[in-house]
Amino acid sequence: MQQPLPHTEGLAARPGRLRAAWQVAHELAGVSRRMQYVALAVVLAVLPSSLWRLPIAFDHGIGVGERAYVVFLSVLSEALAFTAFGLIAQWGEVFPRWLPILGGRRVPTMAAVIPATTGAVLLTFLWTLLAPITQIMGRTIRGDVLPREFPGEAGGWEEAWFHLCYAPLVLWGPLLAVLTVAYWKRRRTAENAPAPA
Repeated sequence: MQQPLPHTEGLAARPGRLRAAWQVAHELAGVSRRMQYVALAVVLAVLPSSLWRLPIAFDHGIGVGERAYVVFLSVLSEALAFTAFGLIAQWGEVFPRWLPILGGRRVPTMAAVIPATTGAVLLTFLWTLLAPITQIMGRTIRGDVLPREFPGEAGGWEEAWFHLCYAPLVLWGPLLAVLTVAYWKRRRTAENAPAPA
């Protein structure tokens, strides 16, 4: 019987590990279909702005550091949006087994609620309140007039495309708040439920 080449053994095992990781990330914690849609909406609300930024990374007029920053910002935004799934998935209630020390233990309710609430408040302030106000007034957060090269001031299709891609961010904070409240209620109900006899 022919032995697999040493460098191909890991490749055969990798799809199984990726599939297992995918299943763990999406194993639901007994939530309604509505909450599943809300979590998906968080990720989809962030996606257009993340994709809008990526072509900037390949613009000829910017340096390597700026390129890396733009790509990092887009990836980080999506990664942060994906954490909303922790509020509906099993890994938001029980730490995954592969985590050292914490693996298999219950996630303290407030360890998820406090960061999620903080994020929801900050995102609501930034994207739902501050960004539209600054755009309408034509000013930066510091009060300076928006520069002519700012995408929201460009006019034409470039401005329309910018607004179309960034408008969904208005929902990020409020949707995260809805998920956080639902998570807190679900966990509190489970903790207060009488133990089976």
